[in-house]
Amino acid sequence: MALVLFLIIVAIVLGIIGAVAKGLLYLLFIGVAVLILALAVSAVRLRRVSRRRTR
Repeated sequence: MALVLFLIIVAIVLGIIGAVAKGLLYLLFIGVAVLILALAVSAVRLRRVSRRRTR
């Protein structure tokens, strides 16, 4: 859970820097990619937990 939270915080920081700083738009795209990665990791972990509880 700490990894997902860390990835979300990194995505927010990169997104803000990428949106505010001139010429660093690529950081915004990296932030979006990190956010998608964090959501994917969260979904995989949630799926594993739900499978263990059903057995």
